[in-house]
Amino acid sequence: MLPQLIREVIIEQAIANITCNPEERNAAYSRFYQNNQIANDEQMKSWLQQNGMDCEQLEYLILRDIKLEKFKQETWDNKVESYFLQVKSQLDKVVYSLIRTKNIGIAQELFFRIQDRENSFAELAKKYSQGSEAETGGLLGPVELSTPHPQIGQILKASKPGQLWPPTQVGEWVVIVRLEKYLSCELDPPTRQRLRNDLFQQWLMTQMQTVKSIPESTPVNSEQVSIT
Repeated sequence: MLPQLIREVIIEQAIANITCNPEERNAAYSRFYQNNQIANDEQMKSWLQQNGMDCEQLEYLILRDIKLEKFKQETWDNKVESYFLQVKSQLDKVVYSLIRTKNIGIAQELFFRIQDRENSFAELAKKYSQGSEAETGGLLGPVELSTPHPQIGQILKASKPGQLWPPTQVGEWVVIVRLEKYLSCELDPPTRQRLRNDLFQQWLMTQMQTVKSIPESTPVNSEQVSIT
């Protein structure tokens, strides 16, 4: 069975017992009508015919995302805080300056010129850095700590703002790094939703890996019709 079909079957079974209240239902239908420019029954009938769907399939499609989000909340809301503590260090963001070159001698000279304040980091980055960061005077970010090369990420994680690191070999490059700003991640609503989604995707991948076969009689709403 195709992975996408397996995914839809697992999701359909997971949300089968999730209900929507009248307000959620009405709001979902209103969004659907607005997004698809449906103003009357005739237009609705035409849309169903064009997409080869009946009213029951349409309802599943319209309410699917709401039910799925409620399923995520009911299943993982009580696990988000502990998961946040596990991954927080990778979600924290940094603003940092970077110079990279393949010449260790040049890197050492640039480091001492910055350290002795003969030149600014930005000035030397624009002139000597061999990556796209030269266009911004070496300034990068804010980006999550998981974004840079792991070795650079470890340097930044161990840094204090303003700390300048001597030339370090990272792959084929010799880099000079300075942390400008460290932005600690907070468990706000967007982060909470992101972590719920992460936990859901982990669960879904596990479920898909354990599925060996699904009886042909299993009902599947496999139409992938966009409602946005």
